[in-house]
Amino acid sequence: MTVHTAIETPANIARLRAFVSDLADLIDQGHDEAAILAGGRVLLKNLIATDDWLPEAFARPSPERYQQYLLHCDSAERFSVVSFVWGPGQSTPVHDHTVWGLVGVLRGAELVESYVREEGALFCTGEGALHAGEVEAVSPSIGDIHRVSNGAQGVSVSIHVYGANIGAVKRATYAHDGTPKPFISGYANSHLPNLWDRSRS
Repeated sequence: MTVHTAIETPANIARLRAFVSDLADLIDQGHDEAAILAGGRVLLKNLIATDDWLPEAFARPSPERYQQYLLHCDSAERFSVVSFVWGPGQSTPVHDHTVWGLVGVLRGAELVESYVREEGALFCTGEGALHAGEVEAVSPSIGDIHRVSNGAQGVSVSIHVYGANIGAVKRATYAHDGTPKPFISGYANSHLPNLWDRSRS
């Protein structure tokens, strides 16, 4: 028997609703990728500046691996919003995205190793830390391959926005020698936060 746990919606979920609406408006304007990344960066930075809107069910770590929770997917799958939750010491493999993306840290910190793949080989191009309140972009046009690790002592939470339904996108992880392995990430959750109940406001 499947047991469904009630998801408590924070009173300030309206912040996420406004972000989703504003991002949809930005994309509706028909901008190119660079303009979407620039405008989306401002919107995401504003969202993660306040940490009172993410339902706790979408900020829970797992002892086995990092978690990817879907918060919203555009009805035409033009973009998706995801929370990534990292327990201590957890990291991704080296992977790509194949679409534009924005990553903003809500809690804790992330360590990012950037890579390029040339003639089948993988090369690290730099390492850096992303702290709470900071946003970075990824895209095949500006750099799309990286490995991300939890850079905090405790749990870290980041909010990611992608130019597709990222959990359904066929992409790849990479071995040290650059060999790709196709994967589709899916999501850790089967229920979404209710952004659209305005009865409490």
